[in-house]
Amino acid sequence: MADYALAVSDEEVQRYRFMAERARIDEAGLWRRAGIDPGAVVADVGCGPAAVSVVIADLVGPAGHVIAVEREESARAEARQVVAAAGANNVELLAGTATDTGIPAGSVDVVMMRHVLAHNGPDEQPIVDHLAHLVRPGGSVYLVDADATAFRILDIDPDLEDLTENYLELHRRRGNDLQTGLRLGRLLGRAGLDVVLHEGRYTIAKMPPGMRPPAWAARDAMLAEGIASADDLRRWEAAFARMDAAPEPSTLFAPGFIALGTAR
Repeated sequence: MADYALAVSDEEVQRYRFMAERARIDEAGLWRRAGIDPGAVVADVGCGPAAVSVVIADLVGPAGHVIAVEREESARAEARQVVAAAGANNVELLAGTATDTGIPAGSVDVVMMRHVLAHNGPDEQPIVDHLAHLVRPGGSVYLVDADATAFRILDIDPDLEDLTENYLELHRRRGNDLQTGLRLGRLLGRAGLDVVLHEGRYTIAKMPPGMRPPAWAARDAMLAEGIASADDLRRWEAAFARMDAAPEPSTLFAPGFIALGTAR
């Protein structure tokens, strides 16, 4: 499995929570269509700090069960805190990878994976094949990913204009495809699932002070691989501070794609 570029930090956890609450609202109908209902068993693979896991736990209720799988110990440590703070007693946190979750085959109603595939280059299809193996007949695999080349921030500070391009270069060097969202339906079909839907949308939202885009969470990786310098990091940090202090918050335009496949 590829190295994950986004370091877990307070800003990154804030972003995950923001995204989870938006998903609860924006994707409510699709979640029901996938089978995320009271009593369901749902696997959240690549759960990060479990922000989405606890939202799902609330929806499936005490009769349901959420299996949150994460390979990075730093993210699991954050996830334990998030789960405890939410009082989500129906969340089980597992150490595992996207191709070796440790979940028995055919044991869950829904598998969800959000913004993981784009970080795993040549492993995309093996990952989706594994997810398809986990669901019961009639169960669903629910994928969410992006097209990072179309990510925009309105009124972005000029000193941040090269941040996204450096982030894209990091992934190009690692063999990742940050346009994976365009191919989610194809990945599901090749895993032997019936593709129910594949759609795209923009999340458009005001950026609260302190929230940072994914590229910022990859700053240490960009520094380590020579794509950014320490001066770049200081320049970007100062630019974000100026944006946080601005009287009018910047507007985030984040393109996302969702695909749903069902097992025969």
